[in-house]
Amino acid sequence: MPASNKYLPPEAVKRVQRLELKARQIVEGFLSGSHRSPYFGQSVEFVQHRQYVPGDDVRHIDWKVWARQDRLVVKQYEEDTNLRCTLMIDSSASMSYGRGESKFDYACTLAACLGLLVLRQQDAVGSVLFDNRIRSRVPLRTSQRHLQDILVSLENAKPADKTDLDAVFREVMQIFPRRGLMVLISDLLGAEASSLRGIAALRQAGHDVIVLHVLHDDELDFPFADPTRFEGLESPEHLTCNPRALREGYLQAVDRFLTRVRRSCASAKCDYVLVRTSDAPDAVLSKLVSERMHANRR
Repeated sequence: MPASNKYLPPEAVKRVQRLELKARQIVEGFLSGSHRSPYFGQSVEFVQHRQYVPGDDVRHIDWKVWARQDRLVVKQYEEDTNLRCTLMIDSSASMSYGRGESKFDYACTLAACLGLLVLRQQDAVGSVLFDNRIRSRVPLRTSQRHLQDILVSLENAKPADKTDLDAVFREVMQIFPRRGLMVLISDLLGAEASSLRGIAALRQAGHDVIVLHVLHDDELDFPFADPTRFEGLESPEHLTCNPRALREGYLQAVDRFLTRVRRSCASAKCDYVLVRTSDAPDAVLSKLVSERMHANRR
């Protein structure tokens, strides 16, 4: 295991190691594994017949069909592949919010635990840190030592600048053109419309997409009571007010925002999980894995 454990708490590591993350969509890997591939190979799961053409391996001819129908067809099987998982971590300024552990720190812990999970099942993982553009990138690898590279990238990052997921996702799709699992870990604050467009574009490109929507408890519960000065993290704006007078309207606005995000992800057929920074990271991932497992069986 990597020497640094800033984003890998031991209690979470123990629980995460018992999980298994499966792809829900067809993915394109580069090693033999346990996920569905768009290519046909010689695994045990039969998919279909196709007409024999000269040059086909005669070992794949279905002689029973030939005996019954007097025509040559070959069997095609679904080839298994390893998962290619890209962790996309929002490092924009709004992610720096938090009393004690920030949203960014929590997002990094989620990403580190996911990276450990993916590598332990011998799949490939990489990472992208972004705000309005990609700030750092770790390529896809399957080596257990590769987790150290991801942890170093996370620990060296500092949240800054605004969010622009639309532009970031266009660049990501150029860097990772082959279909895989994209895990977005973000508060989705800022340019909401462009963020939701970017998520939909990833799905349209054929990627399996998970959205881990990380928000601080303060943002969801608005516990403030005394006169407070609120400052924008991605803008110079500020507001000094009595929070009690704003609480009801604020919570209604947050509820509308969450509803729009959920509906957009559902429409794009992305897995969506609202995550509080008070939630145990291993519990979040355990729930995610369980829900995807049930979805795969349907």
